[in-house]
Amino acid sequence: MSDRSLASRRSLGSRIMNPKYIMIYATIGIFLVMYLFGAISYGAQGFTTLRTITNLFVDNAYYGISAVGMTMVLITGGIDLSVGAVASLTGMFIAYGTTVLGIHPLLCILFSLVVGVGLGLLMGWVIHRLNVPPFITTLTGMFLARGVCALISRESIEIKHEMIDSLASWKIYFMQLKDGEWVKIKPISYINFNVILFIVVLIAGIYILQKTRFGRNVYAVGGNEQSAKLMGLPVGKTKILVYGFNGLCSVLAGVAYALYVKSGWNLSLMGAELDVITCAVIGGTLLTGGVGYMVGTLFGVLLKSMIPALITFNGNLLSWWGKIATGLLLLLFICIQKLVLGVTGRKKTSKTKPIKE
Repeated sequence: MSDRSLASRRSLGSRIMNPKYIMIYATIGIFLVMYLFGAISYGAQGFTTLRTITNLFVDNAYYGISAVGMTMVLITGGIDLSVGAVASLTGMFIAYGTTVLGIHPLLCILFSLVVGVGLGLLMGWVIHRLNVPPFITTLTGMFLARGVCALISRESIEIKHEMIDSLASWKIYFMQLKDGEWVKIKPISYINFNVILFIVVLIAGIYILQKTRFGRNVYAVGGNEQSAKLMGLPVGKTKILVYGFNGLCSVLAGVAYALYVKSGWNLSLMGAELDVITCAVIGGTLLTGGVGYMVGTLFGVLLKSMIPALITFNGNLLSWWGKIATGLLLLLFICIQKLVLGVTGRKKTSKTKPIKE
């Protein structure tokens, strides 16, 4: 074996065993263990069918869309507590504008995009220019969005429009060849518009982080903001655009949720920001910034949604057990993050330690 091929194999091995990927490996591993547990325990009840997997996407697509934007925010070392409120506000704009004012849903969605992205850009500007902590800034944004929701209406408003009905009922069914004819897989499995939207947003997030200069700047800002400034990177612009992108994802999540429930309510998605942050963290995104991958976030969403699925198949547990299990899972991944940071820090220290003569 030549030295060149040996070096390339070592380089590939070192990349695979990079501590940054350990959290992703842990997420995928725990997801597979939980799926195996469900398959053994509830396989006879249909847990292993394709429908179970597709339902994980269908029922949690709006969480996944928002988690894409949240992942990018966490990578920069920030946080956004306004995502659930902005998504709820989007639903209220669509419901009130369509049902009460008679405005076309597309115009309501466009208006929501302007408001959501504008609020995100504003919060990013406040965080950078005024040096206000992200927690306080986005908490203010959350209160603002919730307040506007309450001003619009305190009652649930049903969305009545042909376009909303068409998008909500649109499905792609999984088919199989049987006796020379294509028929629907039983039990019937499908993906809907929300799942397609989630996949598109996820691919866009992967492309931005891995293939663009902006994505490299996001990692640099989260890794060490002072070093990024010394290198001449546009730290302020990067932060502002990241929060703007997260505002876009929040609005799209609100559209997906409105299609899911076909109504708007000022108290909808209460606490959703914590669920979104949980999906990103258990997907391997460091709370301290600098590390995170969209593929990990995808499995974080699936892992979090697997817990209520197992409870549903069990049939004897209360839904609150899902909250307890999610909390324990989040604690586990925070401990893994601490362990990885400790190992990485020791490696950096050993590399920079001067050699004694």
